[in-house]
Amino acid sequence: MEPASAASDDPARAVRTDSQGAARVLLELVRELCAELRPRGAVPAGIALDSMLERDLGLDSLARVELLLRVQRAFGVDLPEDTLARAATPGDLLEALRGAAPGGMPHAAPTVRPPIESADAEPLAARTLLEVLDWHALHAPERVQIVHLAEGLERPITGADLVQSAARVAAGLQARGVEPGHTVAIMLPTGPDYFGVYLGILRAGAIPVPIYPPAHPAQLEEHVRRHVGILRNARAVLLVTVAPARAVGRLLKAHVPSIRAIATPDELSTTDSALHPVSPSADDVAFIQYTSGTTGDPKGVVLTHANLLANVRAMGAAIGVRRDDVFVSWLPLYHDMGLIGAWLGTMYFGVPLVVMSPLAFLARPVRWLRAIHAHRGTLSAAPNFAYELCARRIDDAELEGLDLGSWRWAFNGAEAVLPDTLERFIRRFEPHGLRREALAPVYGLAECSVGLAFPPPGRGPRIDRVARERFERGGEAVPARADDARALRFTGCGRPLPGHALRIVDARGEPLPERREGRLEFRGPSATRGYFDAPQATARLLRDGWLDSGDRAYLADGEVFVTGRVKDIVIRGGRNLHPHEIEDAVGELPGVRKGCVVAFGQADPGTGTERLVVLAETRETDAAARARLRDEVAARIVSVLGEPADAIEMVAPGTVLKTSSGKVRRAATRAAYESGAAGARVRGGRWQLARLAAGAAWPQLRRAGAHVGEWLFAARAWGVLAMLAPPAWLLLALSRRPARAWAIAGTASRLLLRATGTPVRATGLEHVPRSGPVVLVVNHASYLDAIVLAAMLPRPLAVLAKRELRERWITRVPLQRLGCAFVERFDVRASVQDAGCVEALLRDGQPLGVYPEGTFGATPGLAPFHLGAFLAAARTHAPVVPVAVSGTRAMLRAGSWRPRRGEVGFAVGAPLRGADGPSDPFARAIVLRDAARAHIAAHCGEPDLQSPG
Repeated sequence: MEPASAASDDPARAVRTDSQGAARVLLELVRELCAELRPRGAVPAGIALDSMLERDLGLDSLARVELLLRVQRAFGVDLPEDTLARAATPGDLLEALRGAAPGGMPHAAPTVRPPIESADAEPLAARTLLEVLDWHALHAPERVQIVHLAEGLERPITGADLVQSAARVAAGLQARGVEPGHTVAIMLPTGPDYFGVYLGILRAGAIPVPIYPPAHPAQLEEHVRRHVGILRNARAVLLVTVAPARAVGRLLKAHVPSIRAIATPDELSTTDSALHPVSPSADDVAFIQYTSGTTGDPKGVVLTHANLLANVRAMGAAIGVRRDDVFVSWLPLYHDMGLIGAWLGTMYFGVPLVVMSPLAFLARPVRWLRAIHAHRGTLSAAPNFAYELCARRIDDAELEGLDLGSWRWAFNGAEAVLPDTLERFIRRFEPHGLRREALAPVYGLAECSVGLAFPPPGRGPRIDRVARERFERGGEAVPARADDARALRFTGCGRPLPGHALRIVDARGEPLPERREGRLEFRGPSATRGYFDAPQATARLLRDGWLDSGDRAYLADGEVFVTGRVKDIVIRGGRNLHPHEIEDAVGELPGVRKGCVVAFGQADPGTGTERLVVLAETRETDAAARARLRDEVAARIVSVLGEPADAIEMVAPGTVLKTSSGKVRRAATRAAYESGAAGARVRGGRWQLARLAAGAAWPQLRRAGAHVGEWLFAARAWGVLAMLAPPAWLLLALSRRPARAWAIAGTASRLLLRATGTPVRATGLEHVPRSGPVVLVVNHASYLDAIVLAAMLPRPLAVLAKRELRERWITRVPLQRLGCAFVERFDVRASVQDAGCVEALLRDGQPLGVYPEGTFGATPGLAPFHLGAFLAAARTHAPVVPVAVSGTRAMLRAGSWRPRRGEVGFAVGAPLRGADGPSDPFARAIVLRDAARAHIAAHCGEPDLQSPG
């Protein structure tokens, strides 16, 4: 072993003897610099030895110079001169340290942050879903996160698989023009593709909008009608679906003008385009959940990354997630219970999700239970109907050898939880290891992400029996006597999740005491900020910081008992009748289709109250048999309510309308009943397809007309440019003074804008100094930016242009006449030298125009700024004037030569003094950069791609 003194005297030897320690110190230096350079200290996720300093960490040439200085100071070495050019990663710097000679700088070891959480911990610091994904992929890339079951086969999906598929999908979306903030509809069945598509949309900076795929040809027309409203409200720009559903996608596209393209997951994943990652912030939208019952007035619940992570963390705390948990699910991923509760929750905690198609469960319900048995599932969830289906429709022979002893949380939610269903399920499966304590009725809603109230662990269901008369007449949930056969029964759904609250209020919004029924309101970090593009609906949702759930409930011992939807309660003769109780009782009768009964109220102007109408589906066709069955239904209603229904209809199968998840659509069925359409013959799928295609013809014609208009404008713009460009170029070539050349360029640019009818909204022009050195920093989104800059600024600028433009005479000659300075973008040493030249120009009193982002791309957003011009301003004390240009990217996109109509914004900010701020020029340059960026980000109309997550 070498003496410690020898190692300390030789930095290279010290690095060799403690390579891991040196790597930690080096990575900490990189993190510290990234934190200083980024707004509010947002550090890129997953900084590692193989991270690319420029591409992954955003360190430009001057930032890398600063990093080298800090590395040399920290390790007390002189690095080789060519290190700046050769070192592309922290690993390269570590290798350079091994061959470094001792230097004269004092060694100052930085404070090393505690090591990142182990692979068995949750990503506590994650602020977005993508940070969760990246955290797990970094710590355990080969750990299986998802096991997809289909056709008897198992397909494992690891964290690395999810990262790669998301990146491919994101690149495919960007190649098709999807920009940050755009909405992308996902019309996919539950399957392996869904995960990569959802995460890929987020990776591209867009917003997923899950919708359910068409289930049956007979429902085609209704499916299209319902989803046209949703997609129009969401303003979806692209629809992702499977190949067999492309025809439906084309029908939707014909009726939704915003949809530009339809693509399958395979098509998105096979693009050759490079990905331009977008880092969302915690407050960015992670998806929009449209309720399955949405019809003419779509309401999309807006949920952010912060909402979803708060909900996932709160649910995990409530149930005590363990490292050996396994979640088994057949829930569709286009609903919040399957997407958030099953998948995103398991992704966050790093526990495996075993998932199958909902169709697989519906075809053979025992597959769900068999999957729990085979994979030793500990967590699973389903709506009440699924537990009923398993209790009634599975043959005893299918249960041979079934063991449900591993199941510790059997969540029951998303619809009314019926006490009889719970008891039937327990009785049927207790012999197979199911514990009563595992059953957990829960309460949640999309407006609270998914979960709001959970019961305590290991308690099992709690059923409350209340006196019917006092409850229906006055809303008092008084406990019923033990011998009261007509008592109402409600299922307890637990208490609010950690950090959340709920209350029961009356019609005036005043809180009610325990055991008094009223409207359920809630609040908490999981709560939505409102509905997408629906301000009136949002205003109705929010009141004094509380959100209206739309449900009626009461509290008992702090636990919530949900009694029904406000809009579904039937008020007849002063009594509040609960439809689900009637539907469940009637559905028990032989001959009535279970789960296919609907009860609703119908206004009766003659009595000033509501009529109770009950529709019950039956397969009976004989008139006498149907009459007898109707009498049995009437008797059952009297036995439950103590009084008869006003109207009872025995109807054919398919009359009672349902959501994609199987819940009864009472309002839609009532509307069909009142219009006489209930039970009407459903046309075949081909007839519906033909009718939809005919209805799509007119929207397509209108769109074609608009498309022709766009091409005519493009032709006009190019024609004007063809007339102006040659004489302007010649006059510029003949000019000998930059001021004269700038006047020519400005005149030509203003003529071009005026001739194409392009208005420019300019503000703050008085902030541009009339003389002396100045650094004018402008965001760069399009080739049109240079035209706008020349048109708006009367004072000539020495604009910094990329060195490649000097190589062609057609661009070199006019730019040289304008006084442009050409700078290097790729060679590090040349780039640093150019920075020195920029500083010299400012010391000579030259005004400079700079695009600190460098070049531009098709993806909207303010890219990271290079430090060169700001450091030059800090060293020369020249003022920095920020200029935000907006609208140009939409008018002429990167990679496209077809200009579009638009309006340009040109907002000049107040000068920033280069002499103000810290004494260190590098620190002062960061202050100048961040202040300029803040102005530009506030006025450029595009997302800040460097905003912290």
